[in-house]
Amino acid sequence: MSYAIVGFGAIGQALAHAFARKNIDVTVASRRPAEALAPQARAIGPTVVARPLRDALEADTIILAVPFGEHREVAKALPNWNGKTVIDATNTNVPVEELDGLPSSAFVAKAFTGAKLVKGFNHLIAATLATDPVVEGGHRVVFLSSDDEDAIAPVAALAKQLGFAPVKLGKLNEGGALVHARGSTWGQLIFQDLFKREQ
Repeated sequence: MSYAIVGFGAIGQALAHAFARKNIDVTVASRRPAEALAPQARAIGPTVVARPLRDALEADTIILAVPFGEHREVAKALPNWNGKTVIDATNTNVPVEELDGLPSSAFVAKAFTGAKLVKGFNHLIAATLATDPVVEGGHRVVFLSSDDEDAIAPVAALAKQLGFAPVKLGKLNEGGALVHARGSTWGQLIFQDLFKREQ
C-alpha cells in the first residue's frame, strides 16, 4: 500500500510527522513545486518525500489535507479515481446551503469520481495531531466515517499503524456528522482529544 498527503500546511505536516515516527514511506505534495517542500519534508524524516502532485497521486491512498475550497482542483488532476482511497481530512465553514445540504465529505466525494472516500484525521487541531498519539498507555482516538463500508477497514489499519485508535462512526450523514464542520454548525466530536486504553 502506498500513501500520499496532498496539502502540506499545518495538517499535512502533522500527518507527515505521524508517518515519519513509524518509518512509513509517504509522498507529500501541494500546489507549490516539490523543490519548495523538500527541505521541510527532509526535516520531518527520511521516509517523507516531496514529489510533484501528479506523481503523488499515483499512491493507493491519498490523504486530502488542502483547504476545503481547493479539493476540486485536486480532483481534476486525475480523469477518474477508480481504485483509490481518499481520506478527507478537511473542514469547512462554508454554509450548508452551498454544499447542496450534504455533509462536507459527501460533497467532497462527488468531486472524486470512482474513489472510496473516508472522513478521518480531521477532528483534531494540527498541533495535537502532530504529537505522539501514544500517551500513558493509551492511544489517541481518530474517528472514521464513510458511505463505503469496505473503505474503512484499510484506513483503520493505517491509523493503527500510525499509533492511533480508530473509532468507526458509520456513514457520513449518520455518525460521521459528529465530526463534520458545516457552516456554523460543528459536530460534537470536533476537537475532542480522546484516548483509548489497551484492553
